[in-house]
Amino acid sequence: MKYLAVFYASRIRKAGNQFLTNELEKAGLKGIVPSHGDIIKCLLMFGAMSMQELAKKVDRTKATVTVLIDKLEKLELVKRTRSSKDNRVTLIELTQKGLDFKPVFEKISHDLNEKAYKGFSTEEAELVETLMDRIRKNLE
Repeated sequence: MKYLAVFYASRIRKAGNQFLTNELEKAGLKGIVPSHGDIIKCLLMFGAMSMQELAKKVDRTKATVTVLIDKLEKLELVKRTRSSKDNRVTLIELTQKGLDFKPVFEKISHDLNEKAYKGFSTEEAELVETLMDRIRKNLE
C-alpha cells in the first residue's frame, strides 16, 4: 500500500502557514506567525485563561506558549493579569488592541478556508475533514 496522506498533510500545513503569515503581514501584524494566531484565536473564542489551559488548547508545551506570549505581549496584543480567584495563577488575556484585530483574524480564517476548499462541494469538504480526523486519531 502506498498512500500519501501524511505527505499531503505536511504540504497543506506548509502552504496554509505561508498564506496565514502573508495575510497577517498585509494586515499590519508583521512578525506574527500561525502559532501566535492559534493563541489569539483561542483567546478570542474562550476569553482569559491560564498559561496551562492555553497550552493545552493550542497543543503546545507551556514553555513554547510562554515564548509566544512574550512576543504577543511586546506587540501589546495580550497582557498577563493575576487571577482574582487564585493569586498564584497568571491569566493571559487580549488587550483592546488584540480584540480590535478580531475582524482581521476572522477574514483571514475565512479567506484561507475559501482558498483551501475552492471547487469542493459541502459534502466533499465534510468528507475530507472526517477522513483527516480519522487519520489524526489513528496516529495519536
